[in-house]
Amino acid sequence: MNVLGVLVVRSGAYLSSEAVNHERIHTAQMRELGYLPFYVIYVLEWLVRLLMRGNAYRNISFEREAYRHQRDLDYLEKRRHFEQWRKNKRQQ
Repeated sequence: MNVLGVLVVRSGAYLSSEAVNHERIHTAQMRELGYLPFYVIYVLEWLVRLLMRGNAYRNISFEREAYRHQRDLDYLEKRRHFEQWRKNKRQQ
């Protein structure tokens, strides 16, 4: 879990480089929007997506960006601002 840019994990838990990168992408999103606005928007979007078809969690814009790029360990070096809301040619 990523709380204010700090990863909170169980003692002895293994985190792959992809999982760490996924959370680093969330930290970049938080810094860009501000921590409180990030969480407010995240929860509101999740609530709206609960009413829609598909997996509400996986369809949150922040999660789509993080899952889409978690394997690209250099992604944050080339990430554009507000990337989570840009239309992408390749959707998951």
